[in-house]
Amino acid sequence: MPLALRTPRLLLREWRDDDIAPFAAMSADPEVLRHLAAPDPEWVARQRAHFDEHGFGNFVVEVPGVASFIGVVGLNWVRWDLAFTPAVEAAWRLMPAYWGKGYALEAARAVLDDGFGRIGLDEIVAYTLPANRASWTVMQRLGMTRDPAEDFDHPSFPVGHPMCRHVLYRLCRTAA
Repeated sequence: MPLALRTPRLLLREWRDDDIAPFAAMSADPEVLRHLAAPDPEWVARQRAHFDEHGFGNFVVEVPGVASFIGVVGLNWVRWDLAFTPAVEAAWRLMPAYWGKGYALEAARAVLDDGFGRIGLDEIVAYTLPANRASWTVMQRLGMTRDPAEDFDHPSFPVGHPMCRHVLYRLCRTAA
């Protein structure tokens, strides 16, 4: 049975084939790409495989009765070998038309609750570019904390690249 999470305003659900086109459009939007790297062509397939293997991943977010796709929010095992891994990351990527409405925070709270509850995780991390203050705000509102000594260079980018340096936030189950 497909997994879904509900919040007062949102439905977070597993991927359908008809989500690929709106995801590609969102992922090509210059505003989205200002703080996020463009996903590789295998991104959606990797999300579906992650769900199949682990029972969690990035959900498609919809506003029932309004929009069947506003972005993606979810949890994933971090794929890289970094100082803080192994770890599960909370991440969000929404279409700009839906920014500033509290949807990222609402959806992220639902996936954190799922992560600490159904999945049984002890800690969840989140990271972003230093310039992405909107994501910092979401992380802080979720109760996540940052130790600047843990900020890191993302292995997907060469040192000095504008998207190399990342800030790291953490949330432990006991603090959630």
